[in-house]
Amino acid sequence: MNRPIRVLIAKVGLDGHDRGAKVIATSLRDAGMEVIYTGLRQTPEMVVNAALQEDVDAIGISILTGAHNTIFPKVLALMKEKNMDDVLLTGGGILPDEDIQKLKNLGVGEIFSPGTPTTAIAAYIREWVQQNRNF
Repeated sequence: MNRPIRVLIAKVGLDGHDRGAKVIATSLRDAGMEVIYTGLRQTPEMVVNAALQEDVDAIGISILTGAHNTIFPKVLALMKEKNMDDVLLTGGGILPDEDIQKLKNLGVGEIFSPGTPTTAIAAYIREWVQQNRNF
């Protein structure tokens, strides 16, 4: 790959808690990735459009509102509409294990819980991109 991995970090919906998203964005940047942080109160449409415009390899959604079973499927559907089949959708937050499994079954990548080492998140994204993106 002759360019850095590009990751969009987003806060979708009314969730105003962005400290974790900012920590992840900084950590991924420090790991050599280009990071686009969308800020608070994004819609799924805004996230997917920004990801398309920025030509990202991965989208990371930070969610703490409990709306994960609505937001992740909506983002996935919009990604499919725009033929973004080679872009990773991943995220983090406090989600019940059974919901995480349902989201993974739909096509969402790993969901990282609080306390996950940021190095593990960067390694996961790097490995997924190397295996799934054609450069």
